Amino acid sequence: MSCLQSIVRILLLLILCFVSNTGIGLCAVERYDLVYIWDTNLDNVLDYKDRLEEIFDDKVSKRLKIVGKGNEYGIIYDTNNNVTNIIHDFTSHGEILRKAGLDEAWAVKDEGYHELYNVSYGLGPNVEELKKTYTKIYQHLGEDVGKNLFIEKTDSNNYTLIYRRRGDQRSTTRVARQHAKMLRKIKVRTSITRENNNEVVYGESSLLNDTKNTDETIQVKSDPPIVAKESPNKKKAAINSAKKEISVSSGVERDVERLIKSLRKKGLIRGDERTGWMVYDLQNDKPVVDINADILFQAASMIKPFVALAFFHKVKHGTLKYGPKSRRMMEAMIQRSSNSATNWVMKQAGGPASCQQLLRTHYPQIFKNIVISEYIPASGRTYKNSAIPADYIRFLKSLWNNELPYGKELRRVMALPGRDRLYHGTPIPQGTLVYNKTGSTAHLIGDMGILVPKTRNGTRHPYAIVGIIERSSRPSNYSRWMLTRSNVIRQVSTLVYKDMKKKYRLL
Repeated sequence: MSCLQSIVRILLLLILCFVSNTGIGLCAVERYDLVYIWDTNLDNVLDYKDRLEEIFDDKVSKRLKIVGKGNEYGIIYDTNNNVTNIIHDFTSHGEILRKAGLDEAWAVKDEGYHELYNVSYGLGPNVEELKKTYTKIYQHLGEDVGKNLFIEKTDSNNYTLIYRRRGDQRSTTRVARQHAKMLRKIKVRTSITRENNNEVVYGESSLLNDTKNTDETIQVKSDPPIVAKESPNKKKAAINSAKKEISVSSGVERDVERLIKSLRKKGLIRGDERTGWMVYDLQNDKPVVDINADILFQAASMIKPFVALAFFHKVKHGTLKYGPKSRRMMEAMIQRSSNSATNWVMKQAGGPASCQQLLRTHYPQIFKNIVISEYIPASGRTYKNSAIPADYIRFLKSLWNNELPYGKELRRVMALPGRDRLYHGTPIPQGTLVYNKTGSTAHLIGDMGILVPKTRNGTRHPYAIVGIIERSSRPSNYSRWMLTRSNVIRQVSTLVYKDMKKKYRLL
């Protein structure tokens, strides 16, 4: 939306106040909120909320709410302001959204939509006690509920354990009563609470990561791939292929190429959009997919784990300390993709150029072609930092193999609950451990991470995956472009999982 269109909208809002039957006096006391998106798909709305939280400061982000209206969901800035103040919010938010390349918000009366509710299992200041309750509920109610169990930090510095249902009041109350009956034996009571966009401090991925660090069975080799009996000639051909280091799963690479080609024909990926894909089987130490692995793409927020590594390198060598403040900043940078926290961490590590030099000097086996040349602008409009898909894969491989300083802490932070484009919104089974970092700009959508699904014999099979889509110009409808391209990454991740499932008896 142009600046002129924004001004027209403001003028129309004022004109409506003058010409309405209530008059300007009553209009002044009517309450308004800002709306950023309406969509029938809740996953799409949640993806967009993550992007908004990345460009707004914490004060605004905390007041973003998911609401319902009929069969649609929306994101509002819940202010209940009068017409004068909402115009101020409209103008200031519009400037931030334009700089970030996002679509503008619009003002609506605070009416016609309802708040969403979750099931609550307790509230208190002791997060460790809630973690124990979390584990009991996860085991008792199963993974279908467990995937949406979270411990949140409330505004009063308490913690609450919730089942994030995001339903209306009546249906959520019904579910709470059902859960109360099921949890009676373990003496857990239930209630309902409004969805307040609280900070999440613990979830399924946190629980599974805790298990990984204490359960050695996760490191046990998974079952070998299912292979039919072959003739001597085929066996000889297979040996020759291995010598040439051809991927054991090269078939899925062709599947990915066919999918991208098909999406281009349908116009779902444009001609001016480049894509990059890499998959690496960490269990068997072999590449699976290698498409544009050495092409330089914008890094967006996917640069942030690299910044974390630069910081932890200095901590290991005694030039920085990792205390309560730096821990909070590290979590905000990775889990909530806070740009201000990223700039703080980057500054502690010596600034962009220092981070780049440190990583290239001390980790040349990982970083073959990274560029860290700027702090993240306040609008989140970061286009200068860049990397190649192969750099992400080498980083993830080293992270999984415990080859990085403070690797356990970095894995913990990357496993903190949050939305991603590799697991959420896919048919990949619940209970899959995820370490990841997404990235988004007005020109790029990406994700890089490690997925660790279960096998049928109770072990796990880890693999790393990177997906990037970059275009040369800003789309006319950014929200729609972001949502559709995010789903392309999910489609590719699903293809990879299905290939792994066949070969390694995944669940």
